[in-house]
Amino acid sequence: MSQNLSQTFLAITRNSTDLEWLQGALAPLGQVVSAGGGSLDELLALVDVTFASLVFVGLDRDHVVAQSALIEGALEAKPMLAIVALGDGMDNQLVLNAMRAGARDFVAYGSRSSEVAGLVRRLSKRLPPVAPNTQHGGLTVLYGVQSNADGALLANHMAQVVQKSGQQTLLLDLGLPRGDSLALLGLESSFNFGDALRHVRRLDATLIDSAFTRCEVGLRILAYANNDESLEQTSAAELYMLLSVLRQHFQHIVVNLTGQPDSEALRTFVSHCDKLLWYTDQNVLDCRRNLAVLNLWREKGMKLDHAKLLVDRYLRSVAPDSDTLGKSFGMEIIATLTYSPEVRLNAKNQGVTLFELAPREGLTQSLRALGERLAKRSEGLAKPKSGWFNRLRGAQ
Repeated sequence: MSQNLSQTFLAITRNSTDLEWLQGALAPLGQVVSAGGGSLDELLALVDVTFASLVFVGLDRDHVVAQSALIEGALEAKPMLAIVALGDGMDNQLVLNAMRAGARDFVAYGSRSSEVAGLVRRLSKRLPPVAPNTQHGGLTVLYGVQSNADGALLANHMAQVVQKSGQQTLLLDLGLPRGDSLALLGLESSFNFGDALRHVRRLDATLIDSAFTRCEVGLRILAYANNDESLEQTSAAELYMLLSVLRQHFQHIVVNLTGQPDSEALRTFVSHCDKLLWYTDQNVLDCRRNLAVLNLWREKGMKLDHAKLLVDRYLRSVAPDSDTLGKSFGMEIIATLTYSPEVRLNAKNQGVTLFELAPREGLTQSLRALGERLAKRSEGLAKPKSGWFNRLRGAQ
């Protein structure tokens, strides 16, 4: 996953408030991912895909037997795993149950961040190092608060450039409005994001070959359907599982998240991508909305060193200029894209790409250069094996 995070921790907590407390305490050390409601199978699967070596398990009097059994089951399956119990520090019975089940330590809810981080540092020194899978495909996220078709337009073109570089590429379009990446190319799909979440354990090369929509250049597209649940209702654990599987089958994934409201699921994408392109324009109102989310994430300790600012519909004669925007966001500007309203409108209305419609236009050239820059991240990765269905069709 992203190199900007040193570790990934898993946690089963009573509620979102407890999870946020733990995430804030461990923000300097890495990312805390919710492991759902306490299913042993789900926890073990997440350990496998996150390479986590430390798990937090919340205990309470009403469910302590089942929670202790979960700790015992996890340690039986993964003896090198370190488990830290969470609970009421004044309840000695919970502490005893945790220790008997095999927990390495016990942390009281609401403990000072320095105490929790110190404990994790001490435990981490005694744990065997875990090497993440460096063969996972690259993951680029395009995010901004504004909701319009241009987010899908840009993501579509960048992903096509990466695909044309010879890498098997997926465009995961979760931007709002839904499904614009398909509509822009005049495509339809019978297999969507919600289907992929439901069938994550069945996702293999054969299913991807047969079910994922494909455009002319070979780019695969997986998009929101109108009846899919909103991103806020998708758990971080489900997303982590899906992303891990998809990154085994694609050398690069471009994710469009423009227009999405803040949520735990959105933060999961942002924290685990290799490159975050923060999408904005010179509209001061939209800039304020973007900065409100950005500042909130920074206050919560989210590491955003991998973020670059992408300024769209840029007009040199209009304030704020690119330097001012870069300083306001505290980010390096990766590109400024020209306004070109006629070219954009024709591309949207005619269902053709800018590469076909206006290959020499400044906007087209900028998107091509941006896509080529993204492609360099994953150009050295091994090409995933084709499924039998793809080979039968003679696809490259």
